[in-house]
Parts: sequence; structure tokens; C-alpha cells
Amino acid sequence: MEEIIKDIRFRLRKAMNGVVSASMRREGMEYKLNFGVSIPEIKVIASAYTPDAELAKWLWTQDVREHKILATLLFPREAFTEEDAESWVGDIRYLEIVEQFCANLAQHLSFASTLAERWISDERENVKTSGFILYARLFTKGYNLSSPDSFLKEAKMILDKGISRPQRAALLALKRYGRQEEAQAERVLQYFSTYADADLIEKNEFYKDLKFEFEYYN
Repeated sequence: MEEIIKDIRFRLRKAMNGVVSASMRREGMEYKLNFGVSIPEIKVIASAYTPDAELAKWLWTQDVREHKILATLLFPREAFTEEDAESWVGDIRYLEIVEQFCANLAQHLSFASTLAERWISDERENVKTSGFILYARLFTKGYNLSSPDSFLKEAKMILDKGISRPQRAALLALKRYGRQEEAQAERVLQYFSTYADADLIEKNEFYKDLKFEFEYYN
């Protein structure tokens, strides 16, 4: 594994972009090391290696942006457990890693819907955000909720609080849920009908955003 790690570091240094790395630091993304490598290039690097749980676990423990993204690409999906998922999601600090974790790994797990359901009710911001982003991914793939009550309730609780990272993720998940079929879009709009005439411009904009989304796609 040591040789693979050395090779990964060599490839990352070769592809590093100092301008991007500096820009991320200014935006508050403080890693011990950030090469500023683009996501497509990270995926190219990942394709050179065979998925390996031990390697992925080691990469995830490093406070290096690219290592964490590579970990989500190199962990064998069939070997990733619920315990692993809970441990990893609790470690996430930045939205980019939430998105990569959900896109590259979490959405492909057989128990993904269980994770999403649990995470949206978690009090930790990045865990809650992960839950809604994971739901958005699953809805896009055609996953159907047997009962949407809990999902809608948690989404409304977040939107009621106003602008936040989980709020934006919840809004995305609502859009993807409503785009599945017209009846679901109508249910979402009905559930948030009080927003249509809300005194707060913010809530009114949420409703308009959802309505526009559904009119455009349905």
C-alpha cells in the first residue's frame, strides 16, 4: 500500500493547482493539505487503482482534500457498512465532501434510503445536509418513498428556520421528489401552501422556486 500512496501523492502533485487551492482557503476550506485538483482529474487518478477498503480508510483519515474524495471513489461499495457510513458522515466538514461522498459512495449502498431517513433528523448540520443531498440523489434515480410524511416534515422544519446549508439541500431534495410525478409535486406545494402568502419574502421565494421547478419539469 505504501507504493500506491506514494504514487497517488506523485499524481496529485503533478496535477496540483495552487490558484484553486488558495481560492478554497479564502472560502473557508481549511485542510492540512489541498492540491486544488479538479474533480474530473481526481476521478482519472482514482481509475488507475483497484478499489481497496484499507487504502480508502487510510485516505479518509488524512486531512487532505483530494485524499478524502479519492476515498469515496476507492472504497468497495459492497464492503462499506452502515457503521462505516455513520463514522464517515460524522467526520465531514465541508459541503464539497458531502456532495462527493453522496455521489460516489452513499447513493450506491443497498441501505442508502435508511441512511437518508436517519440523517435528515440529525442535529449536526453536515449530517442533516448529507441526508437531504442523499435523498435528492435517490429521488433522481427513481427511489420512491412509501410514506413521505417524515421527509416533508423534516424539510419544512429546516425551511421554516431560513437560509442555511441544510435548507438548500432540503429544497433540492423537495424539487427532486416533486419531479418524479405530478401528484408528488402537488403534494409538496400543498404541504408548503402557507409559504405562498407568507409575510417573509424568503418563504415566499421558496414556494415560487418549488412551483417554477415543477411547472417546468412536469
